[in-house]
Amino acid sequence: MDGMTEPVRVRGSVVVPDAELVWRFSRSSGPGGQHVNTSDSKVELRWDLAASDVLPPVWKERALERLASRLVDGVLVVRASEHRSQWRNREVAAARLASLLGEATAPPPKTRRATKPSRGMVERRLENKRHRASLKQGRGRIKPE
Repeated sequence: MDGMTEPVRVRGSVVVPDAELVWRFSRSSGPGGQHVNTSDSKVELRWDLAASDVLPPVWKERALERLASRLVDGVLVVRASEHRSQWRNREVAAARLASLLGEATAPPPKTRRATKPSRGMVERRLENKRHRASLKQGRGRIKPE
């Protein structure tokens, strides 16, 4: 590609160089009228994640693990064909690749530490339950004498 679209930014200052991206274009299904048979508006963007040295080793390991189901021989493929214009589809494909990589390289969430409810909280909850029970108890039918 000739570097006309936005660079694919992973996270922070890490950017996938255009030289590592492989673009393929083909005919797209969908609207387009008479123009549809002549234009290659469907975009396929490929990036060899396994062979690339752009990502820091920790990120690369994370990405390979999290994207394992999407990778074919270490290559990540993103397709876009929702727009009639090839240019818009290119932008969509690049944005999709960037968001995929951003999510895949994100640090794992902090583990949850189990906590106990405070004694006051427990007492308030039980008191509320007692109050509700007594309210509902009073809603019974009145027996005729």
